[in-house]
Amino acid sequence: MGTKVTIKDVAELAGVSKSTVSRYLNRGYISVEKQKRVREAIEKTGFKSNFFAKRLKTKQSKLIGIVLPRMDSVTVGKLLMGISRIFEPAGYQGILLVSHLSPAKELENIRNLQQQGVDGILVDSVGITEEHLELSASTSVPILYTGQRHEGVPCIKIDDHQAGRLVGAYLRQMGHTRAVFAGVTEADQAVGIERKQGFIDAFTENRPEARVDFVETGFDFLSAYNRAADIVQLEPSVIVGATDNISLGVLRYLHERSIRVPEQISVVGFGGYDVGAVVYPALTTVAFDYELMGMKAAQYLLDLLADREPEGPMEMPVFFVERESVRNLKKDFEQQEPTAYASMT
Repeated sequence: MGTKVTIKDVAELAGVSKSTVSRYLNRGYISVEKQKRVREAIEKTGFKSNFFAKRLKTKQSKLIGIVLPRMDSVTVGKLLMGISRIFEPAGYQGILLVSHLSPAKELENIRNLQQQGVDGILVDSVGITEEHLELSASTSVPILYTGQRHEGVPCIKIDDHQAGRLVGAYLRQMGHTRAVFAGVTEADQAVGIERKQGFIDAFTENRPEARVDFVETGFDFLSAYNRAADIVQLEPSVIVGATDNISLGVLRYLHERSIRVPEQISVVGFGGYDVGAVVYPALTTVAFDYELMGMKAAQYLLDLLADREPEGPMEMPVFFVERESVRNLKKDFEQQEPTAYASMT
């Protein structure tokens, strides 16, 4: 064979699968008999002169495993853009695996990437469990988590509690007292607990008349749309979606039923998606810089690989973006008050 020998060539000659050859190269378990066949195939093909054999000598693959919760997401696209801005100039390539919002699948993906011999793993996590901690502690491959936080592992995330407080404080100023928080399961610590609790804390603080109901949805537009009837039945003055996708699903439902936003019901989101600026009315939201998060996460992982302290602050900024989807109830009251007073004199 020529110099461009592939792992497939070795597998075919040895009569084994490509994954078996990969496990051999990464010192994973295979039977003694298969070890012999793979070793002989490598010697016959000259495979040790190619990329994978080079990795055995340098102990570097220049590959980074990236585990994502889903692919059909605006945030994931921006996160990947930021990651590539750092990894590509450094000579690294990414291997993408998707967990489909399943913690069990996320763990399986991490294990698979370890077996493939990546230099490091970046996980946009749906939740850091005890199994995640044990897995991170049992491997020499650096694992960095984004989107969730735990003191036991390297991670970088948005301050979801503070983001929730920004929305809660703003709606207080607008005079709202009856809100529905449309959010996801509490299995997601960041969005399902911290973001929601931050909103509730700021919205209800020292206001016994303020009320927040909760309706659980998924992350996607359609699941929010399908729960919108239940939300509207609670008669809120404002609906707070845990993500812009949720808020956009609610907006669609309201428009189809001629419920005017913000005249009859106000709507707020989280994320700062571009589409929120072009829908009508434009969506008030808290914007997160996911591309910056991707850049910071990629650099953090490179620092871990180089055994050096991360450079710069790891806090992620959040920005409140006021648009057109929230009604100022206090202003309405102030405008009506002189008229009511005049009628009494």
